[in-house]
Amino acid sequence: MKILHVVRRYGPVGGMERYVWELTRELRDLGHEVEVLCEVCLAEKPQGIKVFELGEIAPRPRWLSLLRFGKRVARWLDEHPHADFIIHSHERLSSHHITTFHGPPFATVKDRPWWRKVSIRVAMQLFIERRELATARRIVPNSQVISKQLAHYYPEFSGRLTEPVVPGVVTGVVRKFHVVPEKGGIIGFVGKEWQRKGLPLAIKIVAQLRLTRPALEFWIVGPKPEEIEHLFSGWQGGYRLLGWRAEAYYEQFDVLLHPARAEPYGMVISEAMAACVPVVVSDVCGAAMQISPDAGAVVPLGAAVDIWAEQVEKQLCRHDSSPQFVRGWDEVASEYVVIYRKIIETKLQ
Repeated sequence: MKILHVVRRYGPVGGMERYVWELTRELRDLGHEVEVLCEVCLAEKPQGIKVFELGEIAPRPRWLSLLRFGKRVARWLDEHPHADFIIHSHERLSSHHITTFHGPPFATVKDRPWWRKVSIRVAMQLFIERRELATARRIVPNSQVISKQLAHYYPEFSGRLTEPVVPGVVTGVVRKFHVVPEKGGIIGFVGKEWQRKGLPLAIKIVAQLRLTRPALEFWIVGPKPEEIEHLFSGWQGGYRLLGWRAEAYYEQFDVLLHPARAEPYGMVISEAMAACVPVVVSDVCGAAMQISPDAGAVVPLGAAVDIWAEQVEKQLCRHDSSPQFVRGWDEVASEYVVIYRKIIETKLQ
């Protein structure tokens, strides 16, 4: 089987990008011929995968950048025909057989007040998104949350939706179980987009817990320290601003707290669970579907701080290890192979 993946940035440099990076390498290992078309490759090119770089495009305005990239891809395909390839897009294209949605559809803007929708930016984003969906023979959401959103905003394309193909996870260092000290513990937060991922709420939750656990520490991985230092102006120690790290210290956390306001999936959640770290997350996280009752808690986003604190406290008081979450990227690749085969069948009809 021959597959051409299209992504703007190729390399393990973000959630979506890691998904594509791991998937393409696993497809290669399964014996398929894999090529990648991108703006730029941000890692050493994997052996056995042909990577074609089109050159970087100015990222703003985003809708124009997406249009320009799509045109470059279409022109490249005209000049380099890939008639015998399945074209798998992870971007807003008009020349693909299958597309994976890694985030919520832009069409959620339709629920906003009218004055938030009257702009060329909104019109073009909606045009590009609809064009992408109309072109694809198969639409793959990467979580059940995204699947429901796509079916809601684009019911005319719901017949093209596949079952979600959720991200895999690479198992790294696993947390060694220990009873958390009665007055202490370490709560972790991971995410560069700290506002969307709920850091202000997390700070309130941890502050509440520190009233009875004065030695409790809050470790924040992702944001630049200078961006969020002001959020801790009333604290007297008890927190560590670690910035962005390739390794997120999961094995040192006693609980991962992720009260995101919007989170299509949340790979940090599955990564923490793979490290046997209990998790407490909001119910808008796509990865919430993978959380079993003995792995942590899913809390309604609008719940009071006291309820959040109570759920985190339960995890800090555990007397057993959290089960390890296991989902290899080879599983992800195998699920895509099934979808690819169905596309090939329809191409031959």
